[in-house]
Amino acid sequence: MEQQDDEAAPPHAYHDDATSVSSDGTITIGEDAVLIDGAEASDDENYPYRQPSPILKYIPTRVQRTSRAITRWAKGPQPPRPWKIQPYFPTVQYAPVQFLNNYFPKRKQKVLLLIFFYICWLLCFGLVLHRSAFASDIPGHGSPVRVTCTDRFWNDGNGCGLNGNLCRPFENSTLAFRCPANCKRVEVVNPHAVGDQEVNYRPLVIGGPTNKEKDLEYTFYRGDSFICGAAIHAGFISNQDGGCGVVSLVGEQSRFPSVKQNRITSIGFDSYFPKSFSFLSGTSSKCRDLRWPLLGVSLTFTILLSLFTTSPAVFLPSVYTGIFFHVALASDPPNLTDYYSIVSIALGRFLPASFCMFVVYKYCVRRQQVGLHAQFEKTILWLGGCWVGALNNYTFDRIPIQRLTPHDIQQQPGAIPALIIVVLSLFFIAVGQAWAIRVEGRLPRYLAVYGIFVACILAMVAVPKMNVRIHHYILALLLVPGTAMQNRPSLLFQGILIGLFINGIARWGFDSILQTPDELRGDAPLGSLLPLILPPIVYNNPISSGLLPNITFEWTLPLPGLYDGLSVLVNDVERFRGYEDRGKNSFTWVRHDREVPEYFRFGFLSGSRTADYTKAGKWAVNGGWTEMRPGPGLA
Repeated sequence: MEQQDDEAAPPHAYHDDATSVSSDGTITIGEDAVLIDGAEASDDENYPYRQPSPILKYIPTRVQRTSRAITRWAKGPQPPRPWKIQPYFPTVQYAPVQFLNNYFPKRKQKVLLLIFFYICWLLCFGLVLHRSAFASDIPGHGSPVRVTCTDRFWNDGNGCGLNGNLCRPFENSTLAFRCPANCKRVEVVNPHAVGDQEVNYRPLVIGGPTNKEKDLEYTFYRGDSFICGAAIHAGFISNQDGGCGVVSLVGEQSRFPSVKQNRITSIGFDSYFPKSFSFLSGTSSKCRDLRWPLLGVSLTFTILLSLFTTSPAVFLPSVYTGIFFHVALASDPPNLTDYYSIVSIALGRFLPASFCMFVVYKYCVRRQQVGLHAQFEKTILWLGGCWVGALNNYTFDRIPIQRLTPHDIQQQPGAIPALIIVVLSLFFIAVGQAWAIRVEGRLPRYLAVYGIFVACILAMVAVPKMNVRIHHYILALLLVPGTAMQNRPSLLFQGILIGLFINGIARWGFDSILQTPDELRGDAPLGSLLPLILPPIVYNNPISSGLLPNITFEWTLPLPGLYDGLSVLVNDVERFRGYEDRGKNSFTWVRHDREVPEYFRFGFLSGSRTADYTKAGKWAVNGGWTEMRPGPGLA
């Protein structure tokens, strides 16, 4: 096969109907051809004269020259030079395709082989997935319930109702559960109150072993801890494979220690909580989250397809479908406990995502991969990059940037340096891609397209009471047109972007680019008014009196116009609701345990819904009172 120059466009044949050249070199002139005098001929191209625009006389000559120079530069070299990858070791890289052509020369044979390949892929993936998704019964406890990495036995704020009655039972109950893999990475991303502490950007695991031997039967966790995170911390299951077991509710416990083990540092709490849990020794089952064996299956079949396929029309749909369902069903499924619902959601998201992928194929992938015979380079750069993007929860999620908001960037450790590195990397990549597009003579069109993109985003920014959020699937769609050329950096970048698109849709769906502040806030503070509590009245009754100490809080009426009541949390459990129409303007609490401190937080009520709670005030063991610090404290 004749190789074309790496940067030169293929030569074009020139034909003129007025003249022809015979085999002996004789020139024949057609009837319509007209000979002109040599003096009339010129090497210069002749263009009709155009009257200069009258506006130009108001523009300085230097500005005009600079503008023309920039325009000429943006148009690139003339003629344009399309990029074309010349494979390293072409014989070796083309060997898989040559092997296929030698043993399956006919098109019909190749089609049948491809169908057989798809069947083998589906069977292998389906069998491993079924074994991974459905576990056998745990003896004496039945089939385990699928739980997500963020599932807990307790709700935030007053979500469990007065005295936690909506979250009963507190004890004498067990649950057979199944955790997915990789739950150690799940953290709280907004400040979470644990007594007078504010926990952020760490797993919500409160408690741990209470004896030096770290026996499982003496390991207790507060009821609002992540179940799977606690199981990993206790060594009951592994983070890499997940696992099954039985969790037991053990009622009220006190003094939850902070312990570092299994690469998780738990949170300490020096008071009591009405609902706690532990894990039953001997019930840990061998069920595993087989996402890593499934990754081996998917990698094997996608690599084989990439090596033996030169047609983009076969390569992209096959790889896209395989990776999409791998992400949606195995490596990063939605947080649902019913696996059949996960399958249903995956199928519902697949069809609209396929339409987007068809557009990407037509305008980006096809232009890049037609005529590409660098099989190993395509596999390493494009397919490897696609898997890096699709496994976003193991790759880019490790970058310490949860959300691009000023508050999160300032609060999250390492976010500012990471953001600087990311922005600089994207800038230099964009400059490199713009130069490559200019060489192909397409830079003016791309500048126009991206100008439209920027104008649309700015128009959405101007929409009142809405926030623009660029999800990573949107970012992929915006940037992938800049990779529609056949060079090695574009192979890598296009693969990464398509992988990010697949992960974004398979995991989260088509979230809107415009979202309300409530959607973005999640469990962050509402920014509401906080109650003003008068200094408490404390009665530190001695033990000899036979009376327990008590503390009384008071507030003034009427309450602010939006609110009709006040809620009080004691040790993060709602213990009081007082409404203005009942004349409630005070709350008295009798100490529950003389040996531990107690923590109080206050928040306005509107019906049964609460506004922000205050930070915690502390009633110490010695009877001293520590006032609440300013600002809201989250549940």
